[in-house]
Amino acid sequence: MGMRVALVDPGMHVGGMISGGLSYSDVTRQEGLIGGLTLEFFKNVRAHYGQTSGWSFEPHIAEMILRNMLARAHVEFFPGEPIQSLMRNGARIDTLQTTDESFTATVFIDSSYEGDLMKMAGVDYTVGREGRDRYHESLAGRMDLLPAVHQFATRVSAEGLPLASEDPASPIPHITPQSQLARTGDSDGRFQSYCYRLILTDKPDNRIEITKPEQYNPRNYELLKRYIQSNPSLTLKGVLGINRIPNGKADANSNGPVSLDFPGGNSQYPDGSPQLRRKISAAHLSWAKGLVYFLQNDPSVPAALQSEARQWGLPKDEFIDTGHWPNQLYVREGRRMLGEYVLTQADLQTDRLKPDVVGMAGYNIDIREVQWLSHAVYRFPTVDNEMFTEGYMSQPVEPWEIPYRALLPKKSQASNLIVTVCISASTIAYASFRVEPTYMIAGESAGVAAALAAESHMDVQSVDIVQLQAQLRRRGQILSAQAGAAR
Repeated sequence: MGMRVALVDPGMHVGGMISGGLSYSDVTRQEGLIGGLTLEFFKNVRAHYGQTSGWSFEPHIAEMILRNMLARAHVEFFPGEPIQSLMRNGARIDTLQTTDESFTATVFIDSSYEGDLMKMAGVDYTVGREGRDRYHESLAGRMDLLPAVHQFATRVSAEGLPLASEDPASPIPHITPQSQLARTGDSDGRFQSYCYRLILTDKPDNRIEITKPEQYNPRNYELLKRYIQSNPSLTLKGVLGINRIPNGKADANSNGPVSLDFPGGNSQYPDGSPQLRRKISAAHLSWAKGLVYFLQNDPSVPAALQSEARQWGLPKDEFIDTGHWPNQLYVREGRRMLGEYVLTQADLQTDRLKPDVVGMAGYNIDIREVQWLSHAVYRFPTVDNEMFTEGYMSQPVEPWEIPYRALLPKKSQASNLIVTVCISASTIAYASFRVEPTYMIAGESAGVAAALAAESHMDVQSVDIVQLQAQLRRRGQILSAQAGAAR
């Protein structure tokens, strides 16, 4: 669209989780809603592998494709540039100062997982789940302890396990005591767990053996040990959630009550300093490394499960600059803007159509476990403290329209800023928005809106919606479920 664009990133890679380990892409129930540049990316994946589907890919291939797309669009990439400060003129951002560079622009877009530009601009935001009363959402707040895929399938004693650690950088499970449990449906400020999505391979000529991690302590995995002992039929899939991707590799995700997810270890991440975030990220990676090593080597692991785990190692050709472990923490939810319009459960279920639609979404309301919990269980004549997970939810929704207003701060706070990841939404609504293809759809729509605002010398809140939607349709963006079905 003729704009000069600087892509500024505190890290050294492009693509976030798309190139950082989430290679088995979250497109279920929304394949027909993906258009524009997002679909172009997946088509490029398809062409690279010569296959009919482009929904799964290797991380280094994803980054190569994204860098090629940036080069064709003449986007300048500035890696290793964390934000330091902003210069403002009223509600407008004039200049963004990073460690080594200064960027003056007409429009700014915050597409980060952390939302630091949004916060530094003085935009209202929130962290953590709301109670049911806040937006009249039946699914909101602390959940009941009910059977689910990520619940303990067998009785696991919590006796003697260390309870909630005050150290956010601790690799020991953060277990909430029953005394700290909020009432069902209440707000408690907690949010779903983070993890590292590991890329593994069982292809011998590309496999690096997983060695004993530094500062490995098998006692950190006592919870996993107890779960394995109480559930002898547990398979590797029940812990790592392995999904195949091209060239003999797999994307390993969380899958069960004790897995790569590290509930509670992320509580201070959204508002943490860069130093604290690095420590929290390191604790998550330490948990992941130790968990895989434990499964492969601990004498308490049954021979069949240990043998199954030992088939897998790290690919030689992935994440070369980070020791073949992923470079990106999977931040599933952090800060959420309180902007021009707050998406809620109703926008996903009953009020799905929007006059200012700029893209479609349709992934499940998907919330991974929020906390590990020790809770008393009464089995006369004994009372035992047992382990539970709390917070997991997977609720299908019909396709819903993303309103432009949900990407916008209040005009009085920031009139030339668009936010595409930490959007304005409740925890429940965000749980359907929070997947990479939807972030990408919102990103393209924000880019077009930014170009229109720059061309017309107007605030982003004043962009002509009809003109914006016409531009998006010309670019192949899907703006209705009917258009997606017809495509």
